[in-house]
Amino acid sequence: MPRIIAGQAGGLQLASVPGESTRPTTDRTREALFSWLAARGWLDGTAVADLFAGSGALGGEAASRGAARVLLVEKDRRAAGVCRKNAGAVNRRLGREVVQVAVGAVDQVLGGPVGAGPWDVVLADPPYPLDGAPLAATLERIAAVLAPEGLLVLERSVRSAEPAWPAGIELLEARPYGETVLYYCLATAEGAPDGTGAGPGSSAG
Repeated sequence: MPRIIAGQAGGLQLASVPGESTRPTTDRTREALFSWLAARGWLDGTAVADLFAGSGALGGEAASRGAARVLLVEKDRRAAGVCRKNAGAVNRRLGREVVQVAVGAVDQVLGGPVGAGPWDVVLADPPYPLDGAPLAATLERIAAVLAPEGLLVLERSVRSAEPAWPAGIELLEARPYGETVLYYCLATAEGAPDGTGAGPGSSAG
């Protein structure tokens, strides 16, 4: 079973999605990801969207480590139910409602009022078969909701080609972890929406 690694809810056991409909981020990759984010100040007081959330473990970890607002987006009804359970557990441990859940396709949620952002950090772990034009369309939608100088972290298979980044997304670095590669990308003014949230440590309501 997944657990929160560190922060105010550190050690909290989370429910996992039964079956093989989701692909959980490995513990090694999750620890590396959050070490990278914490070292650069991306978790304190920020607004975080966890897309293709699965169990919501990434979003829960962000909330535990200081994110002010977290949205879990998951279209699979069974996985979304697990997200709700885990969000409730994290919120109870934190003593306030930080984590929320939106059920629906990522592109639709980001295009609606709940997911419109602006988001300081977007964590995206789309199914590996999602590629080509559909993936490009999703990345364009993400670019539209990122805060100025916001961060996108995209998880892909090391066997997948590097995505074609849309206008407004600049690749900072790619880090492989076993069978997974994490792309760390920054939103530029070209693609970011108007908004007050910007960069690490910005205040999110």
